[in-house]
Amino acid sequence: MSGAGQYSSFDDVAIFEALRTPWVDLGGALAQVSPIDLGIKVGREVLARAAIDPSSVDSVLAGSMAQASFDAYLLPRHIGLYSGVPQETPALGVQRICATGFELLRQAARQLDDGVQLALCVAAESMSRNPIAAYTHRGGFRLGAGVEFKDFLWEALYDPAPGVDMITTADNLARRHGLSREEVDRFALDSHQLALQAQAEGWFEPELVALGNERFELAGYQSRSIQLPRGVDRVTRDSHPRPTDLDTLGRLRAVHAGGVQTAGNSCAVVDGAAAALVGRASAARRPALAHLRASAVVGVAPEFMGIGPAPAIQLLLQRSGLTLGEIGLLEINEAQAAQVLAVAQALELDGDRLNRRGGSIALGHPLAATGLRLMLTLARQLREGNLRYGIAAACVGGGQGMALLIENPAYRG
Repeated sequence: MSGAGQYSSFDDVAIFEALRTPWVDLGGALAQVSPIDLGIKVGREVLARAAIDPSSVDSVLAGSMAQASFDAYLLPRHIGLYSGVPQETPALGVQRICATGFELLRQAARQLDDGVQLALCVAAESMSRNPIAAYTHRGGFRLGAGVEFKDFLWEALYDPAPGVDMITTADNLARRHGLSREEVDRFALDSHQLALQAQAEGWFEPELVALGNERFELAGYQSRSIQLPRGVDRVTRDSHPRPTDLDTLGRLRAVHAGGVQTAGNSCAVVDGAAAALVGRASAARRPALAHLRASAVVGVAPEFMGIGPAPAIQLLLQRSGLTLGEIGLLEINEAQAAQVLAVAQALELDGDRLNRRGGSIALGHPLAATGLRLMLTLARQLREGNLRYGIAAACVGGGQGMALLIENPAYRG
């Protein structure tokens, strides 16, 4: 491996607390809720759960991929203000597509070197509110000219550089790595079964904040709110995990002829938000959720974008001086089943350490927020198993991969 890419190491960075909303299917109970309001909710809740006064926050970092409301430009600032953060505290928008949640943590860690003491990181995504948009009609409509309104969510999955969509990039990896349809379907089945088991055990409940109808007040300014559909009082759990079997998955038609990827073995499209508090480990008043030790981000060929986690993890291990054998657990985002299996094959990674509570195929992938969920789920598992190190990683549309190394502060060797 060339070692190319960006690597950062961190000596005194803690993730004090983190949480998320339930992930809810496209068009479901959160379909009309602005991502700003979802972000405000988790921002307020993570501060309350950590028993931290919002006035202590001196940086707000927030991410959202979709232009899902007319005030989308103001998402970072409004999340901070309505979370109770002082007006003097600046806010920054962060975007690295599927790795946005990771990038929020990386940027927060780097801001600590600039004097920041406590950063509020929030990622919120409304896939349901992706617009039907046109970019060519500002000057009006000419007689007989085509009308170019398109589904932004659908079109955003297409990369015009190689001329392929994201599903094709996974099919490319399946061919290159010799992955069969049955293998990818079996991986998807495992994802659902693991998530369903975790749900039945109540495992996800500590990381979730329930949503109900709620108003957010800010003195001197307009109020904001979460308004659920008629007949829905509360949203308390992830909606997508469902019982299935290989026969059912096998009957689904591949998205592309000759490919292996289907709607059943690709990530679910969902709405949701997550938040984390980042500060100095040496300033922690109680045991932190995790210590952030390092990050790595690399570029790969766009037509094979899903392989990105493999070189990112390799760079992370190479520069941190660790081996894959020293990593207790890994969470790799399940953009598509073939993509994760290709990464595991490239790393020679056994499946026993990977995505043990299911992944985005079962739970869903609200683009900006997924990285925070992966980190949170990983950190909780490290604590449960008294494991020292974990890696969370994701591929990124356009051809990138990003990985974070976290350490369990409660580890007892």
